[in-house]
Amino acid sequence: MPKFERPQPPVFERVEDERLYRKQRLAAAFRVFARFGFSEGTAGHITARDPEFTDHFWVNPFGVYFGHIRVSDLILVDREGEVVKGNYPVNRAAFAIHSQVHEARPDIVAAAHAHSLYGKAWSSLHRLLDPLTQDACAFYEDHALFDDYKGVVLDTTEGKRIAEALGNKKAAILRNHGHLTVGHTVDEAAWWYITFERSAQAQLLAEAAGKPIPIDPDTARLAQSQVGTHRGGWFSFQPLYEKIVREEPDLLD
Repeated sequence: MPKFERPQPPVFERVEDERLYRKQRLAAAFRVFARFGFSEGTAGHITARDPEFTDHFWVNPFGVYFGHIRVSDLILVDREGEVVKGNYPVNRAAFAIHSQVHEARPDIVAAAHAHSLYGKAWSSLHRLLDPLTQDACAFYEDHALFDDYKGVVLDTTEGKRIAEALGNKKAAILRNHGHLTVGHTVDEAAWWYITFERSAQAQLLAEAAGKPIPIDPDTARLAQSQVGTHRGGWFSFQPLYEKIVREEPDLLD
């Protein structure tokens, strides 16, 4: 039987090509989030580090519906929170959180946070996810709890505390707020957000129905190494990217 190599994230020779790739993935991620119902008024943001100006990031324009965002709508924000490219304002909460996460984690390209239903519900329990399913094992020993809530995050000092709680992990539960995920690619950060949301939903349903039996620690660690890798997160997003671009090609404008 022939062996097929799994696709890998592309490597670019020109920074302009890498920037366009990241922006296309970012716009697509917002469209996918809209499809999943993750849009909640003006809340929520996904950021992508600029490949040339690495202390700047691309983000959604404040007040624009996720399902309408195009590549040309994205704005570039500098380390002071100033919009240096684009015609829209930045969400101050987006800057307060993401600027600190990107600064603390030079290894990541992207971070995602929205106010989706099951992530919000789970965050009110002040608990980490249990390894109840194979998908949830992606986060086994690889997510953190920011066990505090002081209102809308508008100050970078609180963003710094969130970054400290996240540490070197791929996700953080923000108490009474929702969850945040990061990745080495936009695709990875978006996928971790989606699958965390659905894992929270699965655990809420399982606990409502009875007493779920978790996967044992050794098996959960094995599964984490199989489904929780950076490249695995990137690859899992590819079918969603292809679907949304085929159905909504205007996002690339």
